[in-house]
Amino acid sequence: MTTTPSRLSKYARREQLLDTAMAVVRAQGTDGLTLVTLAEAAGVSRPIVYDHFGTRPGLLLALYRRLEERHRTATTQALRGAAHIPGEIARVMSTAYFACATDMPEFNAISAALKGNPEMEAIQYEMLDNYAEAMAAALLPHSSLTTEGLRLRCIGVLGAAEAIAAELNRERTTIADAITALTDLIAGSLDTEPDR
Repeated sequence: MTTTPSRLSKYARREQLLDTAMAVVRAQGTDGLTLVTLAEAAGVSRPIVYDHFGTRPGLLLALYRRLEERHRTATTQALRGAAHIPGEIARVMSTAYFACATDMPEFNAISAALKGNPEMEAIQYEMLDNYAEAMAAALLPHSSLTTEGLRLRCIGVLGAAEAIAAELNRERTTIADAITALTDLIAGSLDTEPDR
């Protein structure tokens, strides 16, 4: 007796396609990922892939959003377990930030492949806002700054974090030194009394 394989729901199929796309990026880089190569790797027809993503940038944006969501979730969970001490919160944030570079190396490759895409720019601003707001919310009990003042400092710290991540990607620093530097910057952003 033969059985007919059950069809995946639209959500399950999309997740399967994104898993397969991530595997293609890991093995071949973003240049090796097209809607056609994804269909072949996933063992599905091309129209199925086109139905889910429409275009190659649509596929890359879906992958980027997925990685960003995983990173945000990991950071939120790590902050829940952190001791309510400013230095510890800063260390947890720094560790989570750079975990993205080591645990999700595809993040930078996908981001680079989407340079110049207007939708990608909007997603990056959204991501920056979300991350800065999460940082500010975690740090606010330890600062006498206004919410907006602290959020603005967090935006600045995240700019520095991106520069440190570039040094890490160029192998000009270690993950431990990157975490220490960012931890110090975050903790230093809480200093609300300027030297006179």
